[in-house]
Amino acid sequence: MITRTRGDGKIARRAGSARERRAPATPSARRRALVAAGLSAALAPALVLAKARTVRISKGYGLLYLPLLVMEKRHLFERHAARQGLGAVSVDWTLLDGGNSVDDAMMAGTLDFAAVGAPGFIELWARARGIPNVEVIGVSGLSTTSLSLNTNQERIVSLSDFTSADRIAVPGIRTSLSAVVLQMVASKLLGPKHFARLDSITVSLPHPQAVQALVRHENGITAHFASPPFSALELKHAGIHRVVNSIDVLGSLTLDVVYAPKRLVDAEPALVRAFLGALDEANRLIAQDRQAAAAIYVAASGLDVSHEGVMQMLAAPETRFSVWPEQLMQYVDFLYMVGTIKSRPRAWNEMFAPALGAFQPS
Repeated sequence: MITRTRGDGKIARRAGSARERRAPATPSARRRALVAAGLSAALAPALVLAKARTVRISKGYGLLYLPLLVMEKRHLFERHAARQGLGAVSVDWTLLDGGNSVDDAMMAGTLDFAAVGAPGFIELWARARGIPNVEVIGVSGLSTTSLSLNTNQERIVSLSDFTSADRIAVPGIRTSLSAVVLQMVASKLLGPKHFARLDSITVSLPHPQAVQALVRHENGITAHFASPPFSALELKHAGIHRVVNSIDVLGSLTLDVVYAPKRLVDAEPALVRAFLGALDEANRLIAQDRQAAAAIYVAASGLDVSHEGVMQMLAAPETRFSVWPEQLMQYVDFLYMVGTIKSRPRAWNEMFAPALGAFQPS
């Protein structure tokens, strides 16, 4: 699902008249033409700088994307771009759900910065590495929390209780954050050889629709693997209970990261610094003023969540926001073990832009 929250209009140009016959230019006319050409060339850089640069950034539904929603609401990217001397910058925010949609948009060249599940980024980084037109690189970490596997079936109390008749909703089959973390949980609880045991019963469904299907017992959905606020909203309904929590099995992991085309990062380092500065400021606002952060999420998410409920989610110790990713090599080791990626970085920062290592939080 793709929703544009802002776009710039395009101005159609009227075709000129047919070419007219001209008399041979006099020396004075040629001199005037040369002077005009020189002035045009001298003014061209100023005209280019005056034109607003549009930066395209993706966001998502869940609480994991809160720093980006704060950036959008407070126009933080625009302010930090100005501090970097980039002049007029506008931002085109795109709402995307599921790593497959985000990666497709990035490969199509319609995004500059993309927020996505860490496993999806790692797979794309490994697959596109060394290919100039499609190579990507990490820009920052984004968020850490827990994924909860909730079910509407009383008989299901462990992963072993799922049958071929069940259906587990995830945003994208096999490659989305939820799908890969579910494989990692299965690998830990059922054994490495059984990491894909639940793959055949996963179905692709955006989180908001998955919540409704689980609560209403629709479309055969018997479970949903999700992050807040979806997991918390589901557990408020009678007949819904948690089967497993990702943090209990895997520990604390950065779930979402931000990445960009490597050619953009190499060509426009000031743009990357502006993004990091804006994200860091958004994180500080969330930490220092949860009331304001919760209000932004309630207004921007379009979900049926209360201010008090979001405040409780933000207060949970497992929910954190930082530009610095955490425990990414756990994903790398798993994806390499199961053959999803054929080569692995020696360290997590090999997948990220040098600007992150040089970044000094305010």
